[in-house]
Amino acid sequence: MQDLSALPPALQIADWRQRMFAIYAAVRSAPSPDNAHAIWTERRRALFQTHPQSPTRDHGFTPANVFRYEPGLRFCVAVQPIAEAPSMAVETGSDGTLRLQPALTTDGLAHALGAELTIYALEGYAGALFLPFRDGSSGQETYGGGRHLIDTIKGADLGLDPDGRMILDFNFAYHPSCFHSPEWVCPLAAPENNIPMPVRGGERV
Repeated sequence: MQDLSALPPALQIADWRQRMFAIYAAVRSAPSPDNAHAIWTERRRALFQTHPQSPTRDHGFTPANVFRYEPGLRFCVAVQPIAEAPSMAVETGSDGTLRLQPALTTDGLAHALGAELTIYALEGYAGALFLPFRDGSSGQETYGGGRHLIDTIKGADLGLDPDGRMILDFNFAYHPSCFHSPEWVCPLAAPENNIPMPVRGGERV
């Protein structure tokens, strides 16, 4: 990676986002899910280790522990629109207040995970989608505040299958920035996005 330390922070952040988008583009075009997972793991690790805007930059880098790829945690699910639901206000520290609007609910996870999940639209971001969740591993094998799977503002998007169903592969679940550094305040999972069983895929502590 080129030396970015002399760039203004705004350009460093732009570069970080471009690189994260590129990682997920490579994931979506990979020949197989396990190959995509290897790309995601290796490239995210390198980015967190070397980039000046990494949330680990002032706290020492520790390579992320990642569960072994589990094919049974990959789902292609239909989603149903949520007609009316109140939005939630989430405080994010210096970034101000973020409003999450329940937008979609999954249709196809309950049989395997014990719950369907709500996918939120981030108000003010042209409909960007966000999927945080907690599960039975939270606070033990994974961060107690939960993990994120989809966040299209930051490029975390696994795409759609040929039938137009959302790809939700929990092997790509990752810890929010506040797990790595107390400088960050992150939106975490609402009670409705609590999976009762442990989801042993993605990043772990």
